[in-house]
Amino acid sequence: MTRIALVDDEINILTSVSLALETEGFEVDTFQNGEEAINGFKKKNYDLGLFDIKMPRMNGNELLMKVRSSKNLELKNMPIIFLTSKDQEQDEIIGLKMGAADYIKKPFSQKLLNERIRTVLRIHSNRLIEDEKIIDKNANLQKGDLVLDHLKQLCFWKNDIIELTVAEFNLINCLAKHPGVIKDRNQLMDAMYGDNVYVDDRTIDSHIKRLRKKFRLYDSSFDQIRTRYGSGYSWRE
Repeated sequence: MTRIALVDDEINILTSVSLALETEGFEVDTFQNGEEAINGFKKKNYDLGLFDIKMPRMNGNELLMKVRSSKNLELKNMPIIFLTSKDQEQDEIIGLKMGAADYIKKPFSQKLLNERIRTVLRIHSNRLIEDEKIIDKNANLQKGDLVLDHLKQLCFWKNDIIELTVAEFNLINCLAKHPGVIKDRNQLMDAMYGDNVYVDDRTIDSHIKRLRKKFRLYDSSFDQIRTRYGSGYSWRE
């Protein structure tokens, strides 16, 4: 269940908005000011914050600053939607520059707020997925004696550096990432050049031949790239 922290000094806002959000399936905790919210954040993590800007005892911008400077990564990266009055445009600008995801002006439609919340959560979720892909892409791949350093684009075999072109590095990565899985020539071409570049499929055979030769300069027994006649190639498990 998505957990929301609602921070506002107006009791009627806390009551009406929290009830409406709970009806939509959200779990909501309410706080009357920034200080209460900070204490609450020490006990529980939230998926999204709804912060009023104009509040006593730490306003919304100050609260956002505290959140963004937190050592708790989940709290630091929590998406924030500001609840603002119409005369607080400058505060909205400051908040957005500080990293607020969105703002909505009072008085607001509950239906509009629901949609804004879902949009911000969807964008945040997509960003987390992309970040995970980047981390995965940048992480080293190790399969037995093979190590691929994605950040430096270096290939190691039994601790020796094998000099590869970018296309060859991508080809080895495509094969070794899933040992035993047969990759046809089209899949390997996409991995090497992307799906917007056309090359003759026999180019893959030439690359495979050169790769074997490069590895065997350092290890005459190298036999990890298997030819699957009529199907493609695979990395020996």
